[in-house]
Amino acid sequence: MSAFRIDRTTPLSPDEAWRRLTDWPAHSGQVPLTEISVLTPGPTRVGTVFVARSGLGPARFDDPMEVVGWQPPASGVPGHCRLEKRGRAVLGWAEIHVYVDEEDEAGSITRVRWEEELRIRPLPRPLDALTARAGHLVFGRAVSRLLRDGPARSSRTTH
Repeated sequence: MSAFRIDRTTPLSPDEAWRRLTDWPAHSGQVPLTEISVLTPGPTRVGTVFVARSGLGPARFDDPMEVVGWQPPASGVPGHCRLEKRGRAVLGWAEIHVYVDEEDEAGSITRVRWEEELRIRPLPRPLDALTARAGHLVFGRAVSRLLRDGPARSSRTTH
């Protein structure tokens, strides 16, 4: 499995950061060559299913995902969403964490963490590190853009 983590801070409220990061169709505009379709009626909850279709022309693949954990942020409670990838080509999971850091000297700021483990079946395992780097680049950019009204002030990576 290819693992990566993206950490960002934003002046957005936890509720607004959560709303932006869990607006699945909005990811279509941030992830290159990808369209996202939500297959279950809203609002998002455990059991929500959506599909990210990526690629060009006949070189396309589907990445179906299901929300298996859903806890929006609340007063003193961090937000947490867990997605399980259910496809034939892409396997793994992703987690989104949104919480307030009260200890920052500039006042409270919202912290976002996106963690993901993925496996792309057609690729040999020796390419896992390259897959993790590409995932970090693509999703790091997507997270930053989704939070763009609150520019990222820090980033840390773990492979």
